[in-house]
Amino acid sequence: MQTIDTYDFKGKKALIRVDFNVPLDDQFVITDDTRIRAALPTIRKVVAAGGSPVIMSHFGRPKAGPEDKYSMRHLVGHLSHLLGVEVKLAPDCVGEEVKALCHSLKPGEVMLLENLRFHKGEEKGDVEFARQLAENGDCWVNDAFGTAHRAHASTAVMAQFFPHDKMFGYLIESELESLDKVLRSPQRPLTAIMGGAKVSTKITIIENLLDKVDNLILGGGMTFTFIKAKGGKIGSSLCEDDFLETARRIEEAAKAKGVNIIMASDVVAADAFSNEATTQVCPANEIPEGWMGLDAGPASIARFREVIGQSGTILWNGPVGVFEMEKFAAGSIAVGQAIVEATKKGGFSLVGGGDSVACVNQFGFADGVSYISTAGGALLEYLEGRDLPGISAVRG
Repeated sequence: MQTIDTYDFKGKKALIRVDFNVPLDDQFVITDDTRIRAALPTIRKVVAAGGSPVIMSHFGRPKAGPEDKYSMRHLVGHLSHLLGVEVKLAPDCVGEEVKALCHSLKPGEVMLLENLRFHKGEEKGDVEFARQLAENGDCWVNDAFGTAHRAHASTAVMAQFFPHDKMFGYLIESELESLDKVLRSPQRPLTAIMGGAKVSTKITIIENLLDKVDNLILGGGMTFTFIKAKGGKIGSSLCEDDFLETARRIEEAAKAKGVNIIMASDVVAADAFSNEATTQVCPANEIPEGWMGLDAGPASIARFREVIGQSGTILWNGPVGVFEMEKFAAGSIAVGQAIVEATKKGGFSLVGGGDSVACVNQFGFADGVSYISTAGGALLEYLEGRDLPGISAVRG
């Protein structure tokens, strides 16, 4: 298989699929350019190797054809600034005019194609649209891990037009390498921390991880479905009554596979979902009526820290409390600190999923963990053990 480091880009037009779906404010100013920065090493590599990057991405959710608020023109200036070269903006992403512009690029020149989703064929995975995109270049580099779980024209279908000239960019390479360190060749013990509000959204991931992990720390709102399933009193805490049987089944499966499931034994309970609420610490299975558990309690935090501290590999997906409110952030902060300490001692840590990443960034742990995944849905599907079309298209 070709890699970005073995491929000869000299004189080639390299079609690079990136994820530039970044947030803008009312003035169309980018408020977070993390995704753009993540793609820079791949773009720079092609330039340094004598090629011409032709960059393509979706942006927002345009309903029917072109809409100015979703135009790549809002991003081209910032991309030019970051790369230090003036990036040209194509008037569309397919068509004879665009093809001619792409093929006239000199080595080192960079072109940004207009929003792929201005054409219905992108999300439909239309082969003819993929063929027209493919005509704009000589090779295809997939570096959009955030959309790797979608079988769209630019993320997967295009591969068939580049049987010998397709590869991953540096971002996808590093995402896969980090995920495989956790899922395929972890240093033991391997501990996964699964948090968040609902069991229902994490069942498949938890079931897949039971075959891989030594310890599974369950935190956040989903804990209360497990506690109620065992007959505990959870007051007015979040609970999915339809999943009580599922929770029991997961606990039984963990026991059969020798996996330690660790849950909160005590919680910080509140009389309202508010930072101004009155709080008390109580046993996780004896929360009074009208009170809800919103964070892990001190005994639980101590236990979480102990397990994380003895781990060789740690995966964190989902906070263990309502960290957005200061009163209920202690559990998630403690987990973050414990992960940073375990990483310092030589452990490998991967943080993924929107809320965990926000938590790590908010409390300044980002530099202390081994890897932060940029992907949402694609990461979750990879953890569930599913094939991702954008990955299979390159590997296949």
